[in-house]
Formats: sequence, C-alpha cells, structure tokens
Amino acid sequence: MYSVAFLDSGVGGLPYLQAAKEIIPGMSVQYLADNAGFPYGTKTASSLREILADRVRRLRSRFMPDALVIACNTASQIGLASLRKAHPDFPIIGTVPAIKPAAQETKTGRIGVMATESTVKDIYLQNLIAEHASDIEVIKLPAQALVAFVEKKYLFSTPEEREGEIKPYIDFLLEKKVDRIVLACTHFLHVEKDIERYLSKIAADTVKVVDSQWGVARRLAQILAACDETAERTEQESRFLLTSDPPFDPMYAHWAERFGLSAPEKL
Repeated sequence: MYSVAFLDSGVGGLPYLQAAKEIIPGMSVQYLADNAGFPYGTKTASSLREILADRVRRLRSRFMPDALVIACNTASQIGLASLRKAHPDFPIIGTVPAIKPAAQETKTGRIGVMATESTVKDIYLQNLIAEHASDIEVIKLPAQALVAFVEKKYLFSTPEEREGEIKPYIDFLLEKKVDRIVLACTHFLHVEKDIERYLSKIAADTVKVVDSQWGVARRLAQILAACDETAERTEQESRFLLTSDPPFDPMYAHWAERFGLSAPEKL
C-alpha cells in the first residue's frame, strides 16, 4: 500500500488529495493543513522556505511516506527546489499553475491567472508565462482575500455569499476579455463550481476555468508506479493533521469529515 503525504497552508490542497484518491484508490494518506503557518501567500520567500523545511522534516520523521505532494502553488513556486535539494531520495511533487493548457486553449489570446500575492510576484510564474504563453496576454490577478474566505468561511456559506466573494475577481477578468481563467491557488478549487455557475450566467460557454489537480494526480500515479510499496502497512490511513496546538477550530473537523479523513490531530 502506498503512503502519500499532502501539504498545504490549510484546506486548499484537499481537492488534490481527492483527485489522487480517485486515480490511486486504497493509498494511505496524511493531509497536513499548516494552520499555524497560514497564510503562505503573504510570507517572505525565506520565511516560507524555513516553514516548509520544518513541516516536511516532521512529516517524514513521523510517517515515512513514499511521496509528498506540495498541494499549494505558492509553496511549490517558492520552496519546491530547496525541498528537493534537501531530500534527494524522496519524491516531492509540486503544483504548477496551468498556464500551458490555458495558453493552448485560448481563442481570444488572453488568459487570466488568479493567485496569491506571492505567486503573482514570484519569478517562477513569470518564467512559466515566458515559456508557455509568450505570444498571448496574461492578466495576473492577486486574490488573497479569497484564500481567507475559503479557509474560514466557505463551509457554512451560502451560494449567494460565495458568488459575492468571487464576483469582483471574475468581473475584472471578464472586462479584460479573457476566455480562460487559471486557478493558481489550490484554495480556489473549492469555489471552482461557483465560478463556473457565475460564468454560465454572464459569459455562456465562452470562458472556461483551468486548474492542475488532475495533472498532479496523474503525475503522482506515475511516480508511485516506480516506487516500492510500503510493505509494513496493513490498513489504509486517512489522517488529517494540523500544526497548531489543540483545541482546534471545529471547522477543521468538518473539513476532515467532508473529505473522508480522520478527526484532526496535531503533527
């Protein structure tokens, strides 16, 4: 049975875990919502690298997973290279904004990228655009407030409240005439269906949302296929981990139940 750890600043990476479980059924999973380090999108690069180094060390020490998915665009862009250098024997998969497929699909020659403040500014995104979208216009839009909404308020929000949160961002991108919207923050996948519903009301089928969750899941499956399964495991684990001290915000228990994970515990 394969064992895979998933790491995000909070609950944003849960859709990536869900996609991976569909492609790789039966794997043992440890999902770390780094609520003590939340949010990653406003951290300096050096600070975030230190946080990630600590979290990965603790995950490997306790669970010895076969692979790790950094289910966060900001963490992947800023910390993936240093983590791989520190753990050369350990498969670490990052999440990459889906610039390439969006650039290939656009009909208008304009795509929008919704991301955290750090992701929008990071040179990694600029290089990704230069490599895969140099001949089109890319509108980069920081949506940091939407991260906090998803983390803290999404679970008990109404469809109307969620539409109110996404509307300013989507309206801005539509004014720029984009026809593909890249969700370059994993938290935004929780409101992807809300975005699609809003788009269906005002933009018909001309504007599509693009993300990387299935690409990451397929890449994980490829990497695990080349690994030896962890022989010692006799039953599937589905742990939900936090980095703060208990008592935990009750919201996290709801998130864990929603995605079929155990009750929250401290890493």
